[in-house]
Amino acid sequence: MPASTTPAHDPVALTRALIRCPSVTPVDAGALDVLQGVLEPMGFRCHRLTFEEAGTEPVENLYARWGEAQPNFCFAGHTDVVPVGNRDGWSRDPFAAEVVEDRLFGRGAVDMKGAIACFVAAAAGLLEKAPPKGSISLLITGDEEGPSINGTRKVLAWMAEQGEVIDHCIVGEPTNPATLGEMVKIGRRGSLNARITVEGVQGHVAYPHLADNPVPRLVRLLAALDGLVLDEGNAHFQPSNLEITSVDVGNTATNVIPARATAAFNVRFNDMHSSESLTALLRKTLDGTGEPYALSVQVSGESFLTPPGRLSDILGAAIGEVIGGTPELSTTGGTSDARFIKDFAPVAEFGLVSQTMHKIDECVPVADLTKLTAIYRAVLERYFDPQC
Repeated sequence: MPASTTPAHDPVALTRALIRCPSVTPVDAGALDVLQGVLEPMGFRCHRLTFEEAGTEPVENLYARWGEAQPNFCFAGHTDVVPVGNRDGWSRDPFAAEVVEDRLFGRGAVDMKGAIACFVAAAAGLLEKAPPKGSISLLITGDEEGPSINGTRKVLAWMAEQGEVIDHCIVGEPTNPATLGEMVKIGRRGSLNARITVEGVQGHVAYPHLADNPVPRLVRLLAALDGLVLDEGNAHFQPSNLEITSVDVGNTATNVIPARATAAFNVRFNDMHSSESLTALLRKTLDGTGEPYALSVQVSGESFLTPPGRLSDILGAAIGEVIGGTPELSTTGGTSDARFIKDFAPVAEFGLVSQTMHKIDECVPVADLTKLTAIYRAVLERYFDPQC
């Protein structure tokens, strides 16, 4: 592949080049070509990895590594983006990557092509000045905004087969609520989706004795779940919460008792539970009502915590050096691909400000791209410094 004309040291130019690839998940649209074209001239060995399985779209991924020795510091991210939504609502083309009044606009500017570009620029600066005694790698997927089946999980499995070991990892998710440098994620709650089904007998509302209405029974089951206190939280996690998200009987008539009633709910759970122990608790609670039901459960990720230590210390020191202040170490928010990486290496998340991610007119201040590059550069310098 020919070298890219985009300068590796310029995070703004690289972010713009990535945004101009309309990589709405699971389509790559040339985004990984842009990265490979920049990384290979820097000395990275690039592996393009396409995975698919029955019922899913094929997904392109990239694993790139500079160096052979340990430790291997990895940056993980995704080039896929969510759809633009109402395109007419955008003030400018979401894939034109325009800079207006010192803000770079475009889908993926914040989540998370900007962070990828910043890390590449930081690595370029370090390798030019003082190549480390160790390795730098990037794990980039095109499946984070989608079902997360053919992306990071499969790349990690491939890496294990190849003997590729990462020692620490930063995921470049937009972790900061309002200002750059205020928050680092050191864990995430797990996510469990469940559906309850209650069977009845359809009939006429005027003849209830000839039917069996499942709705009151479903209501009693949901009331038991809604009254369940899962925990009070702990030092690193907020309390787990259960939210009922849907109730449906599929009934458009006003004079018919439905034959079936279903409800869906989601539980975001902290490390006081596993999906297995939580499912057992849910079944015990539902069984306590005495109502017959069927429960199906899907788990998209377990909770995890990377305890404060070397990785968070290095990140905090780098943020303090570039911006000042001390970031909050948090586990709030949804899930990310860190839930897969945590089984292979200590992982933390740090990227741009999240205020415009997934929104119309997603944008990032150009100054934040410069600052984030400096933070990532300081992280790498400290990580490979034997005195740190």
